[in-house]
Amino acid sequence: MAELPEPLRQALIAEHADARHGFGLAEPFTAESFQRSPTCGDEVTLRVLVDDERVAGVSWEGHGCTVSMASASVLTDVVAGLPVASARALVGRFTALVRPGGSAQEDPELGDAVAFAGVGRYPLRARCAGLAWFALDDALQTASAP
Repeated sequence: MAELPEPLRQALIAEHADARHGFGLAEPFTAESFQRSPTCGDEVTLRVLVDDERVAGVSWEGHGCTVSMASASVLTDVVAGLPVASARALVGRFTALVRPGGSAQEDPELGDAVAFAGVGRYPLRARCAGLAWFALDDALQTASAP
C-alpha cells in the first residue's frame, strides 16, 4: 500500500475528525485507559471489550487536535474483530508509521491509518496520532493481565 497523496490524507483525517467512529464510552467493557499528552493537553479515554481473545469493541471519548481525534476514530475501525495479539502488534506498526521517517509499507491491516504516514515530520503531531493507540495497548495489556 503506497503512501497516500497529501490531499487524500488530509481529507481522510478531516472526515474522521468530524464523524468520530466509536465516540462515546460504551458498556460493557473489559478494560479502560486514560492517556494525556503533557505537551499539548490532548486527552483520550478508551475502553475495549475483549471476548474470546478478540477485540469485540472499542469506544472512546476525548478532546484535542484534529490528528488525535481522527486517529482514535480510525483505530476503532482498524482493530475491530482482531485477535488481541494482532491488535497489539498493529499498535507497534502504527507507531512505526508515525515516527520520523516512517512510511506506509504493504500492510492491509492498517486500513485508513495509512493517512497518518508522514506525520512523523512533526514530532508533536506524531504523539497526537499515537495517543489513542497507546491507550489501546494499555487497555489490552490490562485486559490480558491475570
